[in-house]
Amino acid sequence: MNISKFTLSLAGIFFASTALAQIEIRQQDDQWFSDAQSRIAELEAVQPNTGKAKNVILFIADGNGVGTNYATRLFVGQQDGGNGEGHVLPQEEFPNLALVKTYTTNGQTPDSAPTASAMNSGIKSRNGTINVGDAGGYDNCEGAANAGLTTFSEMVSDMGKSVGIVSTARITHATPAAVYAKTTNRDWEDDTQLPENCAQKDIAAQLVDAIDAGTVDFVMGGGRRHFLPNGITDEEGDEGRRTDDRNLIDEVQEKGWQYVWNSETAAGIKPGQPVLGLFESSHMQYEEDREDEPSLAEMTSMAIDNLSGNEEGFYLQVEAGRVDHANHDGNLHRAVTDGAAFAEAIEQAIAKVDLEETLVIVTADHEHAIAFNGYCGIGSPITGLCYNVDDNGSTHSDEPAQGLDGKPYTVAGYLNGAGSILKEIVPEDDPNAADAEGDGAQQPEASAESEAAQQGPAEFSGSRPDLTQDEATDPDYMQQALIPMTSETHSGEDVALMAAGPWSHLFRGVIEQNLIFHVMNKAVTAE
Repeated sequence: MNISKFTLSLAGIFFASTALAQIEIRQQDDQWFSDAQSRIAELEAVQPNTGKAKNVILFIADGNGVGTNYATRLFVGQQDGGNGEGHVLPQEEFPNLALVKTYTTNGQTPDSAPTASAMNSGIKSRNGTINVGDAGGYDNCEGAANAGLTTFSEMVSDMGKSVGIVSTARITHATPAAVYAKTTNRDWEDDTQLPENCAQKDIAAQLVDAIDAGTVDFVMGGGRRHFLPNGITDEEGDEGRRTDDRNLIDEVQEKGWQYVWNSETAAGIKPGQPVLGLFESSHMQYEEDREDEPSLAEMTSMAIDNLSGNEEGFYLQVEAGRVDHANHDGNLHRAVTDGAAFAEAIEQAIAKVDLEETLVIVTADHEHAIAFNGYCGIGSPITGLCYNVDDNGSTHSDEPAQGLDGKPYTVAGYLNGAGSILKEIVPEDDPNAADAEGDGAQQPEASAESEAAQQGPAEFSGSRPDLTQDEATDPDYMQQALIPMTSETHSGEDVALMAAGPWSHLFRGVIEQNLIFHVMNKAVTAE
């Protein structure tokens, strides 16, 4: 372009802009308009923080992809008395956002082991493995020794920082184990499934080793059974599973650690002393059912208080593990109530730390096969029936939307799971026939998946049952699903990441999951 044409173009832009500024914007007094202008001003004020992070908190809600997070947002907002759609969760106020690709080196759809491993090691790996490179293989006793990876906890503890783990799942489960363990099989939580003469230790024993090495300083979650020998019962009467006669809880206490197992003992922990909290034999209770054990927010608060005593700072990984389990069960109510508890934990954390020196990351390891129906009017209960849109109103019409079968449908459902609308056809002389009758929600153990290998594929038939709003919003309701499975599956779609604090501005666009480790490392090593 020559100079004269360039000058004319600039002049045209100037006059067009001047003319545009003189146009009356009729909607400028509308609340939506003014709110958007205010948000623009907030975003303009955000400046990258390139200081060194003293602390890092990685929040992972297991299975809490974009869809599940959306459902939690609406649920919390509706519980607060609003329509839900406009509600903002604490993490959604963070200034930095990315979409995260969750596939693994051998799985389009991942499980929690390699996804959590990617965040703690900086590389992707194969399904079923934790902090072991692909050269280590799967289910291979030599793999951890030959291809074990250096973890973020090892790196920051070498810098003098403390490390904490909080989870509502078993502390030996895939996501929390990724902080400290290296295994080619995520199921080796204790020695009962470990092959004889295996070169690798089980996951619970590796936690004790991490404590000895000084790479873990605070632990709260479930999973007592993996720390106690068979024949020994815990405080709630459940038996241990170990066959090596090791009582790992006693071993940890002998190292000077405090041990707590319920709300009362947790409330009495002493500051400045490491803590092992194991609140259930297996996973902790769902938030909906929680009794005599601390909430995720309470455990997070206790962890921050304890770890903050280290002047060098800390790394804390917090997992809302049971969001995933509720999705697997097809029980959206418990998924979102645990999602709400996760949001409370985030809110508690950001009230306790200085975001100028603390990198806070909120994400998920993967999503589930959850799906949302339409067209629902605003305010339709997220766990219940979809109501039609009121064409001239500002809420739903109170008339349930219906499919071509004349029956209402819920706002959310699953593509597969135990709530399948298809029912297995069982011969009358089959001993499992009585179990297979009914609404088809709970399949017997000897169902299509287990019998197919012996008798060939099972046959299914059925149609959707009629449904009332009271039935759909019952806490125990199992969402309707399409493909019959004993447990709903993960999905491979992207998950969201929201972040605040030092170097959080590096989270933008669509990223690989292992990049999370590299941003955390950048933050703690920045000059």
